Amino acid sequence: MTKASETTALPPWVRRAILSLLIGIASLWYLRGVVSALRPLLMVLLVSLFLSFALEPAVNRLQRHGMRRGPGTFLVLAVIVAAIGGFGVQVGSLLAEQVTDFSENVPTYLEEIDGWLDDSFGIEHATADLRSEYDSGALAKRLGEVADDLARFGTTVANVMFNLFTVGLFTFYLVAEGPKLRRIICSFLAERHQRHVLEVWDLAIEKTGGYILSRSLLALASSLVHWAAFEAIGLPSSLALALWVGVMSQFVPVVGTYIAGALPLVIALLGDPVDALWVMAAVAAYQQVENYVLAPRITAHTMQLHVAVAFGAVIAGSAVLGVVGALLALPAAATIQSVIAAEAERHEVAEHLIAESSLRRRQGERPPSD
Repeated sequence: MTKASETTALPPWVRRAILSLLIGIASLWYLRGVVSALRPLLMVLLVSLFLSFALEPAVNRLQRHGMRRGPGTFLVLAVIVAAIGGFGVQVGSLLAEQVTDFSENVPTYLEEIDGWLDDSFGIEHATADLRSEYDSGALAKRLGEVADDLARFGTTVANVMFNLFTVGLFTFYLVAEGPKLRRIICSFLAERHQRHVLEVWDLAIEKTGGYILSRSLLALASSLVHWAAFEAIGLPSSLALALWVGVMSQFVPVVGTYIAGALPLVIALLGDPVDALWVMAAVAAYQQVENYVLAPRITAHTMQLHVAVAFGAVIAGSAVLGVVGALLALPAAATIQSVIAAEAERHEVAEHLIAESSLRRRQGERPPSD
């Protein structure tokens, strides 16, 4: 071998480094594909873990009263499934009834719109084309096509039901075998680390259970108050509307209040615009009572979380995991906040330094240099 070839040849360690880099990149690319393929399963496990934290306080209480964990977990899950099923039946019946009434009253609505536009702005026969389509059956045909499109979602509904069943199954085993699972995890850790893991685990259960409890109590109070208000106003299906407002306003972060009030407002507008004003007044008045009277008293004993922290947590959770992340953000943020508060070192605040700083700001003075 010539001297030139010896000087241009790469050292062995460089070739090994390049080969290792290429293998690492390929492994990361393959791992990315595996994680992407397993993302649905990971989401199911994450939701199941959240639900197990939320249900464990109730199961522990049943266990203290003499019921075994397995039957106690099954009983709690059965109650939740029955509650969700009852909510779905009520809201589904409401939507079906309102869609049917709307389709039957389309001519009346079009005539009222025509009359209002003619009286207010002098616009005549503004909905003539829509009425002709309705009379000729074209509109009904379009509605039928929409119904056919909705029927194609059967596969999606089946997938959702399968995922819900999977979540329920994982949740059952995570709650029923909770103590055994904690022992298995702690068996791989040193004793000094076991304490931290169990403390974080207990905090997660406390904060998640507190979140579900506080939201459930507020949802119950909201449903009862709105049921009475909607009955007094005379809205159809007042119970279903009240359940919708109570559940959506408490369990949908950030925009839940607006979604909750939109449905009864639209239904009231279809009946009598005056009723819509009463609905707006009832929803707004209760929101003030909840914000300043009920929520502080209930959440003070369950989950204390600053409004700005909660809002930022919801935005971050939705950006990372979508709807699931938005729902899990608040208990996760409360748990992290509690862990930091428990582990971080605290110092006594020097009140005289704060007073001096405030005085300098008011007088426009610069801070003293070291």
